[in-house]
Amino acid sequence: MKKKKILSLVTLALLGLGVSGCAVFKADAPRGEQQKTEETKKGEEDVTSSASKKESGESAGASEESTPYTDPSKLKSSYDVVIIGAGGAGMTAAIEAKDAGLNPVILEKMPIAGGNTSKSSSGMNASNTKFQKEQGITDSNDAFYEETLKGGHGTNDKEMLRYFVDHSADAIDWLDGIGIKLDNLTITGGMSVKRTHRPSDGSAIGGYLVKGLMENVAKRDIPIFVNTDVTKIHEKDGVVNGVTAQVQGEKARTIKGKAVVVTTGGFGASKELIEKYRPDLKNYVTTNQVGSTGDGIKMIEKLGGQTVDMDQIQIHPTVQQDKGILIGEAVRGEGAILVNGEGNRFVNELDTRDKVSNAINEQSGKYAYLIFDQGVRSRATAIEFYAKQGYVTEGATIKELADKINVPASNLENAVTSWNQAVATKQDTAFQRTTGMDHPLDQANYYAIKIAPGIHYTMGGVKINTKTQVINKENKPITGLYAAGEVTGGLHGQNRIGGNSVAEIVIFGRQAGQQAAAYAKEQK
Repeated sequence: MKKKKILSLVTLALLGLGVSGCAVFKADAPRGEQQKTEETKKGEEDVTSSASKKESGESAGASEESTPYTDPSKLKSSYDVVIIGAGGAGMTAAIEAKDAGLNPVILEKMPIAGGNTSKSSSGMNASNTKFQKEQGITDSNDAFYEETLKGGHGTNDKEMLRYFVDHSADAIDWLDGIGIKLDNLTITGGMSVKRTHRPSDGSAIGGYLVKGLMENVAKRDIPIFVNTDVTKIHEKDGVVNGVTAQVQGEKARTIKGKAVVVTTGGFGASKELIEKYRPDLKNYVTTNQVGSTGDGIKMIEKLGGQTVDMDQIQIHPTVQQDKGILIGEAVRGEGAILVNGEGNRFVNELDTRDKVSNAINEQSGKYAYLIFDQGVRSRATAIEFYAKQGYVTEGATIKELADKINVPASNLENAVTSWNQAVATKQDTAFQRTTGMDHPLDQANYYAIKIAPGIHYTMGGVKINTKTQVINKENKPITGLYAAGEVTGGLHGQNRIGGNSVAEIVIFGRQAGQQAAAYAKEQK
């Protein structure tokens, strides 16, 4: 595949447009109506052209020279560890399995690696890290645990959560050790301190993380096969021993494995499963890439695997509706505010995602505007990508911005002035916001992005233990089967804290790779 085509495919996947004529979730009236309009088609053409010129290269993170995919003809009939899914969790697991001395393979159904990881924006949460200490930020694993438990309304799997927070700093160190440095800190909703780790330049974490992981996969000569659809996980006498895979649409074949790791992601792009578990959300736009259709969950259920929290689907409050692009929480973490169609603030912008989403849905028209200044734009550089896509409205003054987005100028000016006073006094008497208040909104120019809630993350999935072993309906591990990432459920409870999913894929991706390798070594 030519480099130009790879970049185009990467960017299309990042924007949820897919390939080969896949439709997007389009949000008009009613919001989220599933149709492909002429406007959407034009958007795809524009994005493809943009990608070929590398205008969106900062969000892509794939190049043929440094991270080539493996020729389909080189697919063997047997590997030590078979990993299904080439997102962050899958690549992390593969690296750990390889470093343990084994021979892993990654099978990915999409034309590119990355999955939903590519679309991650805000960062990776971790507590008591070396980067926090270097920057004078006091944090603890217990604080991270308690705030995540509170964010999930106390319904999180506590054993999983304890393992998660206690291994978060190690995950940051591990990434740093393989050339993926996350030393720029910000904050997300539900957190009390800066524990969201980003690339040094403050850019979106997704493309940076995928690029770094793919480089490490390539450096270790780990085979990664794309356009490879795994349709079945095999087991004999209760022991998992391989998969059925269809490569490039050819005849399906059996690939044996001493262990199988499932990292196929969630089901946020499956209209079928969304309607089954949450019919009230069936018309919402989704931020998920088109491959997030719950394949791994379905295959594991057929083996008798247990699922948990399948009706717990997170709505992200700030989604650009035309193409389902998430506007990362780091924008609010760096100081942006939300105003309604009248130009008034109406919520603590860094409350948990469910509460902010509900507040937006209570506004007339069920939409809002993110309002920020040049200072926020310089600190949250992912905004440059949003601007290139045409989502950002700009004004030299607050009044000019208000006129452009058609809200009363006096209201918007008052909202910004009142917010700046709250920042100065560190007391937001209107909505009790206490974080993301380091800088006032006083650096021209001024900007707005129109947003509304959209389907973002599926907290439910297959049940695993802290060793990432998949648990069956009898509450026993399925021998030889491991899972990590959004395909699993329980860790986040009823609401995921922004920045925790990237931490999850690294922490449990590492564990899955290590545990699968240890098990495979025991097999004859």
